Amino acid sequence: MAAELTAHELIARHRPTLDQALEAIRTRAYWSPHPEHPKAYGENGSLDMAAGKAAFDALLGNRIELDQPGTDGWVEGETSPYGVELGVSYPHADLDVLLPAMKAGMRAWRDAGAETRAVVCLEILKRISDRTMEFAQAVMHTSGQAFMMAFQAGGPHAQDRGMEAVAYAYVEQVRTPDTAEWTKPQGKRDPLALTKSFVPVPRGIGLVIGCNTFPTWNGYPGLFASLATGNAVLVKPHPRAVLPLALTVQVARQVLAEAGFDPNLVALAAERPGEGIAKTLATRPEIRVIDYTGSTEFGDWLESNARQAQVYTEKAGVNTVIVESTDDYKGMLSNLAFSLSLYSGQMCTTPQNLLVPRDGITTDQGPKSFDEVAADLAKAVDGLLGDDARANALLGAIVNPDVKARLEAAAGLGEVALASREITNPEFPGAVVRTPVIVKLDGAKPDAEAAYMSECFGPVSFLVAVDSAAGATELLRRTIQEKGAMTVGAYTTSPEVEEAVTEVCLEEAAQLSLNLTGGVYVNQTAAFSDFHGSGGNPAANAALCDGAFVANRFRVVEVRREA
Repeated sequence: MAAELTAHELIARHRPTLDQALEAIRTRAYWSPHPEHPKAYGENGSLDMAAGKAAFDALLGNRIELDQPGTDGWVEGETSPYGVELGVSYPHADLDVLLPAMKAGMRAWRDAGAETRAVVCLEILKRISDRTMEFAQAVMHTSGQAFMMAFQAGGPHAQDRGMEAVAYAYVEQVRTPDTAEWTKPQGKRDPLALTKSFVPVPRGIGLVIGCNTFPTWNGYPGLFASLATGNAVLVKPHPRAVLPLALTVQVARQVLAEAGFDPNLVALAAERPGEGIAKTLATRPEIRVIDYTGSTEFGDWLESNARQAQVYTEKAGVNTVIVESTDDYKGMLSNLAFSLSLYSGQMCTTPQNLLVPRDGITTDQGPKSFDEVAADLAKAVDGLLGDDARANALLGAIVNPDVKARLEAAAGLGEVALASREITNPEFPGAVVRTPVIVKLDGAKPDAEAAYMSECFGPVSFLVAVDSAAGATELLRRTIQEKGAMTVGAYTTSPEVEEAVTEVCLEEAAQLSLNLTGGVYVNQTAAFSDFHGSGGNPAANAALCDGAFVANRFRVVEVRREA
């Protein structure tokens, strides 16, 4: 097909950005090409907030046309956690038609080379960035995130993660040269001489199984890592969060076609209500790479049953914070209150267990008993969420009934330090909005252990009384070993305690944040600098993003010829 965008044009347009991304992952310094303030949008062809909202509204009740092979019907069914009926329809695919069509374009995509694939991916991300405000609305009304979080996490931060994956993919592919002249001396005889070529070849079709809470942030790393390494990518969104990824597929197909490649290199697999196609797809022989974010149960199933594929999973964990001492008590409480409240705790990185010595802690405000810490933390959360407008802006909406049920059941697990309350959202009366609940538990009691050693996804936290800092450290180790952790936090002024906690996290491969009291929170990570997950404990078998996340999506095939 005729290319409207030549490789030369795309390289000229995006190679400087790729080089900056490569430098960022090398230095781990702060860098982002995607503005995270709404006022930055509306220029240079991007949509401002009003235009983005209008574009989103125009989608409601309509079809997302993708022109995919094998479309045998249309599916819909998304309802916003804010109570808005989306009414958007998506093509349903006959996999026996779609999957062969996806494979057909892979040869030309493979032969294009790592640099061309990278800049095509960056063009896709640029066009998504231009529509960030539209995507923010789509993320908000499928995930339940409040608008500002949907804009940032679903827009620039997700785009950063996608670009980070492209950069890592490029690095790994160009690690081996395209060609080499090989000469081996043979003494008095003529040397042996070979010309060798090395070609990165994709594994096959990558499958991205999307999640409900962060469809773009969690979806883009796998999508772009597989695409940049030469694979076709089939995107299977969560049934309650199809729209953001359907728009992504639409943009990707447009860019691929304009660049002269087969648009079927990226396709959507929307499912009918109750169809449950993830297991069917995951075990198809054409699927050779799988990216999944979601429950431990299904992640474990994928790792055990999708034997033909390279499987990357981000599952569930029990995130822990040790509170042993602090030299900024007010800052600690403020930081923790925000971490527990953001998006109603519906993040895989939100702290669940806060381990506090039963004899209390030392602070810059004097000794604080266990009960005082509980009461002060509850007061900090209440203060943060006391104004309903601010609370709505932080909490968003409860994403599904299961989260609401866990929240309501948590109050019966122990002494309630902070009760959850219902908040009305005047703009969206149908939204279910709840403040966090904090429950006090005695870490020595078996019935309490059953609660804090289980993941309770949502706005539920346990303040667990432990015998000592050493006891907290050992409980942290056991929690990571048995349940996994995406994040660990600790507050201490003791070098010995800091060393002990750090050693546990190094040995058990958990990402650690120490003494956060300002505007950085344990449940937030920055692309190009922070690793999300480690791949070294049960919470996830991969990290976003490192070389291991991309390198096994392709293999290098060598062709040798006599020189």
